[in-house]
Parts: sequence; C-alpha cells; structure tokens
Amino acid sequence: MDHRRLLREMFDAAIAAASPALCVPKYLPKPPKGRTVVVGAGKAAAAMAAAVEANWSGPIEGLVVTRYGHSVPCRHIEVIEAAHPVPDAAGREAARRILDKVQGLGPDDLVLCLLSGGGSALLALPAGGVTLEDKQAINRALLRSGAHIGEMNTVRKHLSAIKGGRLAIAAAPAPVLSLMISDVPGDDPSVIASGPTVPDATTSAAAIAILERYGIDIPGPVLKHLQGPTAETPKPGDTRFRNVTNRVVATPQDALEAAAQVARDAGFRPLILGNAIQGEARDVGLVHAGIAKQVTGYGQPSAAPCALISGGETTVTVRGSGRGGRNAEFLLGLAVALDGCAGVAAMAADTDGIDGSEDNAGAFLLPDSPERAAQSGLNFSAHLANNDAYSVFARLGDLLITGPTRTNVNDIRVILID
Repeated sequence: MDHRRLLREMFDAAIAAASPALCVPKYLPKPPKGRTVVVGAGKAAAAMAAAVEANWSGPIEGLVVTRYGHSVPCRHIEVIEAAHPVPDAAGREAARRILDKVQGLGPDDLVLCLLSGGGSALLALPAGGVTLEDKQAINRALLRSGAHIGEMNTVRKHLSAIKGGRLAIAAAPAPVLSLMISDVPGDDPSVIASGPTVPDATTSAAAIAILERYGIDIPGPVLKHLQGPTAETPKPGDTRFRNVTNRVVATPQDALEAAAQVARDAGFRPLILGNAIQGEARDVGLVHAGIAKQVTGYGQPSAAPCALISGGETTVTVRGSGRGGRNAEFLLGLAVALDGCAGVAAMAADTDGIDGSEDNAGAFLLPDSPERAAQSGLNFSAHLANNDAYSVFARLGDLLITGPTRTNVNDIRVILID
C-alpha cells in the first residue's frame, strides 16, 4: 500500500480539524455596545483574526502578531509578523502596541484576545530592567536545555510586561474574551502563549529555580528583577479577572481523533496513545518502537493492521551540531529502536508546519527507509548522536514539507503497522 499517502491524509485531516475558520466562529459573542478591540498572538493568530472578521457583524479594530510567513490578509485588524522561537524587536513593538490598545477601555467595550501556540515568543515585551537581548539569550538557552513548555513559559511570564495575566489586568474594566487554540499538554490556558489573560499560579522563585536547574546563566539585571516585587504575576483569586473569560476552541485531541477516522476508513484500527506525551524525543521514539514491536510480535494491544497515534510536545537536549527538530529526532530514535522491524511506517510532524526552526513540518519513516539509508551510507545511530535527523530524511527525500498551516495544536505522530 501507499503508506506515505495515507500518513499525509491523516496529517491533513488533523490540520483541518483545528482550522480557525472552523473552530473560531462558534465561540464568538454578540457585538458589545461599545468598541470591539481584537488583539492576539501566535502562529494561528492571523487566521483566527480573519475568521473573526468573516463572522463579525459590528465595527471591529485591533492588532495581532504572528510568525514570519504565517500572515493572512485582514481588512480591519492589523497583522504584524515577528520572530519565533527566539523573539525580536518586531515582536517587542507589537506587544507594546497591543498593551496600549487595551488600555482606557470601559465596561461597554470588549477585548477579544486570540491566542495560539507561539504567542509566548511573539509577545516579547520585557519587564522593567530586562532587555530584549536578555530574553533572547535566555530563550535560546531554554530551547537547547530540554526544558518542557511549562517550565519555559514559567520563566517567560516572569520576564514579561504582558504575559502571565498582565494583558487582562491592563484591559480592566473592559470585559475580555480569550479564544485559544491549544498546543500544550493538558490544554492549560495559563500555559498557552504564557497566558496573557489568565491568572498565574507560578512564582518568580520557581522561574529562578528552573534556570538554575538547567544550568542557564542568569544576567545580573534579570536576577535582580526576578528577586524583586514587580516580577510576580497576578494570581488566581485576583478580582481584576472577574470579567475575563478564557475558552479553548481547538485541542490536540480534536486533531488526533480526525486522523484516527482517516486510519479507520483505510482499514486500520486506530489506537490513540495519548494527546499530551512529553519527554526527550528520542526516548519517546524508543517507547513507541516497543509498542510497535509488541503489535508485530504478539498482536497486543491490537492486532495488525493498526495505527498508533499520539500527540504532545517532546523536547530535544542539544548535544550535537546537526540539524533537526523534535519530530525528525523522534522518527530517527524510532528507526534505531525498531532495528529493521518489518511492516512499520511512521510520520511525525508539527501541526504548525514547522518542526522546530527548520523548513519542514516533520518527516516520514517508510518500510524501506533503513534499506535506502544503508545504500546511501547513512548511519541512523551516528546521526542521532549528532542531533542530525533532518539531514537523514532530507537525503532520503522523506521530509514532510507543508509550509505554514496557520494553526497549531502541537505534534502528531502516527505509526502504521500492516
């Protein structure tokens, strides 16, 4: 059978299930008596803004920031592009302007906030005493450290003038409705884009502890800020959040179930292993390989043909000098652990269309990949040791390249077993 075609159809179905045009309109309220100000950030923010405009009956204005290349034309809502995953000056200026736009509003106005994965890096407004350069250095170090998204966002919240609930506080007394496309394990609104409209239960002391745990150098001004009173975020129970509503409108589970239906229609029994799997990408690959071998050897937890499906966000602790995002590294770890196990094909990709900072969404591992790799002189284990998964799949012609999908519900991994 054509494994590549079926895997791509499953990926496309997952993306369609999280399309802003599908998931945003059903959650829109009636226009308020006063102004409607739309703000937002994330890889899906521009597409979400376009969906709002297409379904809004009253006057509307605002500004959203998205990643370079992820813009969608809007008529009334300004769209700015900025850098991700390491913030830049464009993101800093966009965040400053967003904060300005929500101030001075009243109870008859409405702030409609559109948030999705990537919003944390794109809303790069440093807190007092912290520079953009400080945030960039810490972001780069966190990305290489293996820290999970919750830990990274705990640090980001306490170095920010807009995240960790501060955007909602600035908008008071205006009502705030945040619509969120989740890219985080557990769909916790306080973690999505670092929760600009959500009270924050984490602390600045926890942020310091995370940086120390991963051996990340803390510049003097940053440490001084984190140890001072202004670093603390507004907490649950703060009455200034009484007019704030946060709604998750699309989740990783939605995407996995859509992919599962495609597998079912093709004659494969889908088994969703989890939508919030975390850990080192290569280790997650090892575990998935173990399950695949149990299927091929013992017909457990399902007899073939079946499709093992999972979501979540793995991490990569960078020790080598190669290229490759977490999905390519997962697949290479899977390939090494499968060790030539027959009848297995796989795909792993980020639903935003970008695996880390590369130009691919992910890659395919096909039944003949090990043989083709051997013919090309590629050693899976050596490339894995060098964090060089991208090079392997590029040489094999097995990269999955989609361009920006303009949504983001985390990664999807599929293993087909004939």
